[in-house]
Amino acid sequence: MPTRTATTTWTGDLQSGSGSVEMTSSKVGTYEVSFPKRAADEAGGTTSPEELVAAAHSSCFAMAFSNEVAQAGGSNARLTIRADVTLSPDPAGGFRIRSSKLTVRGSVDGLDGGGFVKAAEAAKVGCPVSKALTGIEITLDAAPG
Repeated sequence: MPTRTATTTWTGDLQSGSGSVEMTSSKVGTYEVSFPKRAADEAGGTTSPEELVAAAHSSCFAMAFSNEVAQAGGSNARLTIRADVTLSPDPAGGFRIRSSKLTVRGSVDGLDGGGFVKAAEAAKVGCPVSKALTGIEITLDAAPG
């Protein structure tokens, strides 16, 4: 299996420094990062490790979910998956990623609501990014529609 790479360059200290993260493997872009904007409610045009984890989690879940749908006999999945990844203070000091909330909505031919939720639960457990995030709380809100 392939290895994917991202490269970050950084200048300065935590509070006044800034950097950029490049999607090195795919070359799809380079994105600015900053701790003050990471810790603020408004990102101000920068990304953050949490947003990148959310992108990884939502896209991985989408792939795992579509596989679970097919295994359950469903087809023609049309899905929207959102991952909300939360940064919070760590009682041991510093900060930590506390949680990832997955919200999935959509439709699948051949599965009723119960089958939709069952496939989503299996995808939550089977998604490789979910497995990598086992040290945090992962919640799921799944419903057709």
